Amino acid sequence: MMKNPERRTSRAAGWSRRAGAFSAVLLLTVLVGHRYQLVETPAFLWVLGIVALLAAFALLFAGLAFSRIWNFGDRGGRDLSVGAVLALLVLVPFGIAAYWAATSPPLRDISTDFDDPPVLDTSTRTADMNALSQPSPGERRLQTETYPLVTGRSYNLPFDRVLEAVATVLGRRDWQLAAPFPRAIGQSEVTINALARSFILSLPADVAIRVSDDGDAVTVDMRSASRYGRYDLGDNAARIVDFLAELDQEVAGQVGTAPAE
Repeated sequence: MMKNPERRTSRAAGWSRRAGAFSAVLLLTVLVGHRYQLVETPAFLWVLGIVALLAAFALLFAGLAFSRIWNFGDRGGRDLSVGAVLALLVLVPFGIAAYWAATSPPLRDISTDFDDPPVLDTSTRTADMNALSQPSPGERRLQTETYPLVTGRSYNLPFDRVLEAVATVLGRRDWQLAAPFPRAIGQSEVTINALARSFILSLPADVAIRVSDDGDAVTVDMRSASRYGRYDLGDNAARIVDFLAELDQEVAGQVGTAPAE
């Protein structure tokens, strides 16, 4: 009487589960650590690369394990499934980011004023961060075509009222001011600098809000520049548009009429 050969357990299935689980735990850990500023941004970006590599290995091991199970009847279907599912979940945000990078313009410094952009605070910027420079003609054209809503505001209101509205809108955001908020007394132009972070990855960006009185109206211009990354994936433009749209509402609410554009 012949005995059936004992089914082997696929090693690749076990490694798929381990790699998938480790990539998921590492992703969650580094996201939390970076959001609470326990991990520096350059290290955070490197770890994200390692996470993606681990998830890719998990899928590779899952493919090898599936081949063994299909052809030789090895055990390990559960480990294979767990590893593949975890790897795919981890890679989903990378796929979304890749899509945004492919569909967003290659910009990382957005301003409502091309000729005289608000001055950013550079006291905390380091050499490994993105360099700041005047936008090229191509970048100006690309921003204008892609982000037509990124425009400055002009209000027929006293300087101190507009500055108060800026302070109110700014107070609703978790941005870190570079200096105490300026007073309006004796001023006709002030620039507020702050450090903002993206919603999901908490990537830092320098923000400058300039409020100036030219005698006829009070103008508000804004600039937002990513500290890291070749592309901002639309983050800076969205930050400016959201802030200025809320500023319009705040000004309108204070005076009871819509602001003059």
